[in-house]
Amino acid sequence: MKRQQPAQIKGLKKWLDPVYSAWTSIATHKLRSSLTILGIVIGIAAVIALMSIGRGAQAQILSRIQGLGADLLGIRPGMTMAGGIRGGFGSASTLTLEDAEAIKEQVPYIAALAPTFSSYQQLVAGNQNMNAQVIGTAPEYMFLYNLEIADGDFFTDYDYQRGSRVAVLGANVKQTLFGDEPPVGQQMRIGGNIVRVVGVLKAKGAVWASPDDAVIIPLTAMQQMVTQPRTSRGERVVTSIALKVTDQNQIEFVTQQITDLLRSRHRLAPGADNDFNITSVQSTVEALKEATGTMTLFLSAVAAISLLVGGIGVMNIMLVSVLERTREIGILKALGARERDIWGQFLTESAFLTLTGGIIGVVVGCGVSVLLSRFKVMTTLLSADIIVLAVVVSLGVGLFFGFYPAWNASRLDPIEALRYE
Repeated sequence: MKRQQPAQIKGLKKWLDPVYSAWTSIATHKLRSSLTILGIVIGIAAVIALMSIGRGAQAQILSRIQGLGADLLGIRPGMTMAGGIRGGFGSASTLTLEDAEAIKEQVPYIAALAPTFSSYQQLVAGNQNMNAQVIGTAPEYMFLYNLEIADGDFFTDYDYQRGSRVAVLGANVKQTLFGDEPPVGQQMRIGGNIVRVVGVLKAKGAVWASPDDAVIIPLTAMQQMVTQPRTSRGERVVTSIALKVTDQNQIEFVTQQITDLLRSRHRLAPGADNDFNITSVQSTVEALKEATGTMTLFLSAVAAISLLVGGIGVMNIMLVSVLERTREIGILKALGARERDIWGQFLTESAFLTLTGGIIGVVVGCGVSVLLSRFKVMTTLLSADIIVLAVVVSLGVGLFFGFYPAWNASRLDPIEALRYE
């Protein structure tokens, strides 16, 4: 073992010498090295902060939508066509209350179903007024969208059957019309109709089908208060139909059954496009994942530009360092240093600079991300893969941008290098 010790020490020294030389060079030019490292710090911090912002936004949106349940389906009317220009889904009047009743009666695996008809109306309470969406629907609407009551109650099936003029307010509507005053039991006006407030919903935030800015009333009351359009066959038009299936594995089957039923009811010819659109929460989640993933990638690309600038700064500094140490390189070569030794020394110095900047940048980026989330400026989500990626990229930047200066140094002719002044 004693005979192997000198060889082991020699091998260790072989690896440590370039690191020591790199540290000595960096310490000798503190200001220059600090400015070089600063460019990498800014780039890495920007990458971490922007990626955590992108992922935080994605997680926040998806968690709220997934809270509706993967077993939720929504049916909307098809598109209008005017002058060869298509309107958006929901612009046609092809979905009816009778369709909803037929689906409930004939399609299996349905746990709950609620047709809705909505329109924007003027709301008045005391001396306050606003324009908001009024949703006429069934009591099952609360279950379908996982709504929670902050005060009072949701309207009942008894209210629905009687067409009672009662209303449940979204959180923002309540605050606008009643402020801090309890609204339950008070009256308000929707258009020219008086209704009684029976409940207030808990705020859900900006999510798909958010009721915060809406008023929900029984569909039967809505039919008395607002003229509900009818189709040419006299069926009552609805804005949408929401339903939940009893078994998530049956979503595709239920979707196909609804499609076949509605095509038959709407008398669509074989090969004709559907005049309705069926979507699931799961399909919405997948689409949003793709969209927010693209957004995160874009934010990362923007941050990578500053990292690229920092890398160019590293190359510039290393080229200057090679120029300044030309005689040193000549002496090392004259003493027997090989090209790979010179190459390794300068490449180690470049990697040392960027790795140091990367570690500092990780700390700064994580700090910014945590502060943004803590002070509720925006939601951020830090994960280990972002940090590991940042460190690896910083090291990669050093190796990539340090390669040419290191190669240039290793190719210097020792005689010409010794003559350099």
